[in-house]
Amino acid sequence: MITRTIQIATSLLCVAVIALPVTAQEEPAPVSFRKDIAPILINNCLACHGPKKAEGGYRVDSYSRFIAAGDSELAAITASNLDDSESLRRILSEDEADRMPLEGDPLPKEQTDLISRWITEGAKYDAENPEAALSAIVPPPVYPDPPEAYPRSVPITAIAFSPDGANVVAGGYHELTVWNAADGTLVSRIKNVGQRSYAIQYSPDGALLAVGGGAPGRLGEVRLFDAASGELKSVVASTSDVILDVAFNPAGDRIALAGADGAIRIHEVATGAEQRVITSHSDWVMAIAWNGDGTRLASASRDKTSKLFNTENGELLVTYSGHGQPVKGVVFHPAGDKVFSSGSDNKIHLWAVADGKKASEVALGGEVYKLTRSGGFVFAPSADKTVRQFEEGSHTEVRSYTGNADWALAAAFHPETKRVVSGAFNGDVKIWNAEDGAEIATFVAAPGIAK
Repeated sequence: MITRTIQIATSLLCVAVIALPVTAQEEPAPVSFRKDIAPILINNCLACHGPKKAEGGYRVDSYSRFIAAGDSELAAITASNLDDSESLRRILSEDEADRMPLEGDPLPKEQTDLISRWITEGAKYDAENPEAALSAIVPPPVYPDPPEAYPRSVPITAIAFSPDGANVVAGGYHELTVWNAADGTLVSRIKNVGQRSYAIQYSPDGALLAVGGGAPGRLGEVRLFDAASGELKSVVASTSDVILDVAFNPAGDRIALAGADGAIRIHEVATGAEQRVITSHSDWVMAIAWNGDGTRLASASRDKTSKLFNTENGELLVTYSGHGQPVKGVVFHPAGDKVFSSGSDNKIHLWAVADGKKASEVALGGEVYKLTRSGGFVFAPSADKTVRQFEEGSHTEVRSYTGNADWALAAAFHPETKRVVSGAFNGDVKIWNAEDGAEIATFVAAPGIAK
């Protein structure tokens, strides 16, 4: 009887299995140019086939350029035709002298398969403007976590005080690190940041923290974080090379960006909408600054000039060429009629906005990096390992802050607590009392490394 019961149960199970509906295998989603293909091009091809360098006359920095022929006049990408797509042939070539990326490792099979599928599916474009830069259409990346403990320190190329002066925020590797300004202990870490940070600035109301940076030669962006929680609020812009400076206008509703792609951009803070692109410089734009009413923007560039622009229409108003070397810092004189600029000539210049003529200059012991104007003073970090404090109206030196073991790359000042901070090339952060120059704290801004 038991055997008979088992036979019946087995038969019923077989019938049930046979009766189950047969479902077709789910088709994979179509390959997306903006999500799947563009990141491959940015990470592997853009350095040799971008706006600054176009090997073989071929560029990949936009969809329209990627599918167009280079100097060879062979079709780079032909929709639905793998054999007539020269770029794919070069990517798959086994000849190292012919294969792209040239002198690089071949692309992984999963990436070449994606490109092949995309072509087979019709090489479709799924963003709005086929002329748009790849960096402008790719979804914002989610960055890897930084190392829990750093194996070595990183240069501090950006630093800022929190609005209340209690903390110091420094650029790290894929993060911002937040430190207690009184004793240099680690307070928190803000993750999901680009590989390197070159600019940190709080909004005028202290609610937002803007960080500019990216990966050199591949991607630049500005991310806005909630200043209190460290939560990512938005990605304002993406560009083809790193962002080197950011600056909120005095009202806090617009933000200017300057980058290694040679452009200055102005965006709305609330929506992220791009209002204006200024391309007057021929090389990296290292620093930018708004005047007091937000109608003018001053810039510093590796093309050896500092310039002044009308922010409403982007018109170039005046060019200052007095440095004769790359210009790395710029701030307005409090009266608004002059501009301070600093650079690789080891000097700070003061020049008139009316005609671009030099009013005065001060020589330092090394090249002078990004200037900071705060609390009635101008602060100048320098390759001579010193931060100098100048009275902003008279341009006279008030105090020098020494003790750095390496180049002082960045500096900030908090007027209420009267503290000065510097970030150095060797990863050190130093904090001083501005009233007497006494050192308050020194630490390495790299979690896991003790001073």
